[in-house]
Amino acid sequence: MFLCFTITFAPEFHLFLMMDNKKFEKISRALSDASRITILQQFKRKKGCLYCSEITEMLELTQPSVSHHLKQLVDADLLIPEKEGRNLKYVLNEKVLDAYINGLNALKK
Repeated sequence: MFLCFTITFAPEFHLFLMMDNKKFEKISRALSDASRITILQQFKRKKGCLYCSEITEMLELTQPSVSHHLKQLVDADLLIPEKEGRNLKYVLNEKVLDAYINGLNALKK
């Protein structure tokens, strides 16, 4: 089963998105943890990319715990990892997040 919805940017331009229920569930599970919500909130505040070390400092969690949360968010396609030398930086995948939010909104209609 698929959730289907249309995003309207302008009267002449519509973006049709489909998200299967498994993908929707995976994102829902990734968002079911308070630490992961906090991580996503940090991306909104920073407006760009974050490094694992920055997130570890912000959350007062151990590095392995932060890595676990980041992996869950990456596996749900909410974050995009980008290798930069020996470090990984993460970027918020706003397209997937927007599609998920629109899918939730479509449930109300």
